[in-house]
Amino acid sequence: MRSRREFLQHTGWGFGGLALAAMMFEESIAAKPQAGGGVLEQLHRPARAKRVVQLFMGGAASHIDMFDYKPALEKHHGEPSDFGEHVEAFQDGLGPWMKSPFAFQPYGESGKMLSDIVAPLGECVDDMTFVHNLVGKTGVHSQATYLQATGFDRPGFPGMGAWISYGLGSLSDNLPSFVVLPDHRGYASNGPKNWGSAFLPASTQGTTIFPQRENPIEDLHPKSEFVTAQSDRDGLELLNRLNGEYRDARLGDSRLEARIRSYELAAKMQLAAPEALDLSTEPQHILKMYGVDQPGRTYPAEINVPEETEYFGRKCLIARRLLERGVRFVQIWSGNDNSFPRRNWDSHEDIQRDHRPLSLGMATGTAALIKDLKQRGLLEDTIILWTTEFGRMPSTQGSKGRDHNPYVFTNWLCGGGIKGGMSYGPSDEWGYKPLDRDNPTQVYDIHATILHLLGIDHKRLTVRHDGIDRRLTDVHGRVVSDIIS
Repeated sequence: MRSRREFLQHTGWGFGGLALAAMMFEESIAAKPQAGGGVLEQLHRPARAKRVVQLFMGGAASHIDMFDYKPALEKHHGEPSDFGEHVEAFQDGLGPWMKSPFAFQPYGESGKMLSDIVAPLGECVDDMTFVHNLVGKTGVHSQATYLQATGFDRPGFPGMGAWISYGLGSLSDNLPSFVVLPDHRGYASNGPKNWGSAFLPASTQGTTIFPQRENPIEDLHPKSEFVTAQSDRDGLELLNRLNGEYRDARLGDSRLEARIRSYELAAKMQLAAPEALDLSTEPQHILKMYGVDQPGRTYPAEINVPEETEYFGRKCLIARRLLERGVRFVQIWSGNDNSFPRRNWDSHEDIQRDHRPLSLGMATGTAALIKDLKQRGLLEDTIILWTTEFGRMPSTQGSKGRDHNPYVFTNWLCGGGIKGGMSYGPSDEWGYKPLDRDNPTQVYDIHATILHLLGIDHKRLTVRHDGIDRRLTDVHGRVVSDIIS
């Protein structure tokens, strides 16, 4: 009588074959949404929002220099910092207390205190909710960026936009459901892994667009001179026919169906994408509002406000055009990975030098996006999320910089069922940790709240992978009901 091990070996499958079969089964399960929209045939609850914009500040933006006003730092500026406990700094950022180099003043009916480098957002504060007690898990850029972008602090997990695309599908037949607009200078930490699909269908990953480049979408159009528009269409038709024949001979394997649909989408995008990226039809007052009314101007080598305003504003205007054409999730990045001189938010050396141009550029484009969506009736069902991987310390690094602070930082949200004119979860008097250390807000809570507003129970949108029911919020997360209108 043969043992079970011998039986498996002699059948020709063996353990490797069983593993392959299991992986193919999991992949076919994950690929189901390609048969028609998202996997959710019915929402878990009534939705308040249909689409999301995530604004990600790569390099760690300083909450206490933008949104989280700290009079104690002004009062005790220059005094030795005393945190009352051992502090694990990332570098050497435990110098004296350092007040913000930027002036704060109140805005809106809510009287929200904002610094002068985010003053353009002052017109919008009564539509925004600031979450000041967000905590991270690490002061390492790559891990912290993964956590905010994917819900996990390591690679191999889908981005939030991929999860939402997987669950809800696309609102457009001609454009991807998830589009990423990186910094024009390059990717932030982890690059495309922040918006990858991982174990979800490849079609759910973010489609990268660089609006300022001559070729904004790689491989969308053939570059060879001998390829004509007709021959390109004929080639796609041939590929679809061959793939269809292959698929029909292998019923039950949905991976090829996903590839066929990606070719079909690419063909449609050749017409739809250039039109969405073309700003020539926008009226002058809209271009001016976004700060993109002077195309072709040149900029100095040093980081500067006009350049940051134009490039970030262009992405915000294109985001609005993509949203109104049916893109479900748009992710906009500011800051690339550890460039020198600084072209990101990682202001170890000089907060004023780096944060002023980056922040004013971001705030100008973002305020325009909020106002534009609102006047078009789109803000009421569009969520805007502003985030970064962690904050910065209230003590000094060197004489003008700030070290990493994963112990507390700020997110803000707007639109799509979010309350306006609100500050939630204060940080302590220094902006070092949450005032209520036992009840911080975590990224899982932000993600759970966004899914909730989209009509999704974050605990029920799962995919079986490696024997575990994976989800965006891991095994954590609570809906922050206090910030929902």
